[in-house]
Parts: sequence; C-alpha cells; structure tokens
Amino acid sequence: MIYVIRHGQTDLNKEGRLQGRLGLPLNETGIEQAEFLREKLKDIKFDYVFSSPQERAIQTAEIATGLKAIIDSRLDVIDLGEADRLKKEEVKLVGLVPDSTVYKGVEDIRSYMKRVLLFMQEIEAKYGNSDLNIFLSGHRCTTGCIGSYFEGMPEDGNILRFSSNNADYNVYKFNITGGVILPTS
Repeated sequence: MIYVIRHGQTDLNKEGRLQGRLGLPLNETGIEQAEFLREKLKDIKFDYVFSSPQERAIQTAEIATGLKAIIDSRLDVIDLGEADRLKKEEVKLVGLVPDSTVYKGVEDIRSYMKRVLLFMQEIEAKYGNSDLNIFLSGHRCTTGCIGSYFEGMPEDGNILRFSSNNADYNVYKFNITGGVILPTS
C-alpha cells in the first residue's frame, strides 16, 4: 500500500500564506499532528519512507514512522518563486500556480507534475508487484499530483482535489495497467 501524507502544520499554513521552498519547519500543532499520525499508523510496518527535501515533510515522515526518511528531490514542493510566503488571497494565480508573468522563479506546472509522476513510475516499476507499505511525505501539490497518478487527471486539471489536509493522508495501491500519461513540457 502507498500512504501519501501531507506534512503537518507550519506557521505559514496557519497564517494562510503560500509555502514553497522558503517554508518553515513544523510548528507545535504540526508536531502534535505528526505524533497523532504516528499513533494512527502504529500497526503498519513501513518498508520504505520517502520524503520531499523540505524540513516540514521530513519531520512529519520521521515523527510519524520512527524511521529515517529517504529524501527525493522529485517530491519537493513546486517552486513558487517570488510568490513564496505571500498571503494566498493576494497572489495572482494562473490555474493552480502563481502567475509567472508577475512573479519571477515560478516553476512550470507541467515540469513539476512530470518530475513527481516520473518518481511514481519509478516506485511502481521497482515495488509495484511487492506487498510493501510505502510512506510518501510531501505537500499539498505533491499529494495532489500523486493522487492524479492513481485516480487519473481531472478534466479541469485541478490535482489539488486529491490532496489532503495537514498531517492527513490517502492510501493507494498500485494497479499495473500500463502507466499514466505524463504532461508534456
């Protein structure tokens, strides 16, 4: 089974700010959420724990599982460029991401999705036929993108419908059916 977890709360989450690569570590609530998650998942033996390189995702993974996370940059949050840490309601968006004509350094959504989906294809090729429990710790966008790997791309492209709340998760199982269509860059 694949457990796809969004990191616990940070002060930026609490303040309603966008949180990309300039994010913060877990706050007290986030640590408590990760500890609650550990209790909730205590009967599951995880074979692999993968995490985004962001501290908040690593903390959530390691607190929840008691295991050292394998860091993979393909699970990193989308780069929000100059929009990072701005109040959500103040940011001009194009679809799901800040408008790259307004904010410098915003990662292209198709490139972002491609790297996450390539990670998932690699994990499926390596472990898809095994009876393993895999913990993936990431972000709202990451959990949404991974959800689209299993559920299919929504017609409106809104992958965030598959994401979860802070320190919550979705569970999936690989179904070897020939893979997923990657976005073109």
